[in-house]
Amino acid sequence: MSENYEIDNLDRSILHALQQNGRASFQDIARNLVVSGGTIHVRTQKMTEEQIIKGYSIDINYEKLGYQITAFIGINLAHANNHNEVITALKAIPEVLEAHYTTGTYSLLVKVLARGPRDLHQFLVDKIQTIPSVQSTETLISLDTSISRDLDLRTKEQS
Repeated sequence: MSENYEIDNLDRSILHALQQNGRASFQDIARNLVVSGGTIHVRTQKMTEEQIIKGYSIDINYEKLGYQITAFIGINLAHANNHNEVITALKAIPEVLEAHYTTGTYSLLVKVLARGPRDLHQFLVDKIQTIPSVQSTETLISLDTSISRDLDLRTKEQS
């Protein structure tokens, strides 16, 4: 498996089609790209083996399930070498959607969901601030998601 796998315009178009609809059949993608279904299958399989395609997922509207708050928590660690133990603790918390090891003000930036302000407060007090290596936190509540998209990998000529 190579570190940087070179993709061509057909691969880019396949990726774009899958970004638009992860449930699209290879046959539908092939029809739109004017190639065979077998070509789409082989190309997709190769990109999966190269870990360009890491999996398929769905986009859930969490608000409809009662999660009204998306928050980003900046976490400062007592010691940077405690990063792995904090990540292990965060992985065990279902409300944690993402955790990024960052440069700048925070050691980690964590994206979480909460049902409301009280739940977010309890989450911070009972789950995040009880992790031994967490020195301090700062919470930013998202008021709206103005942009949420995948990177468009198509070339300008294809767009």
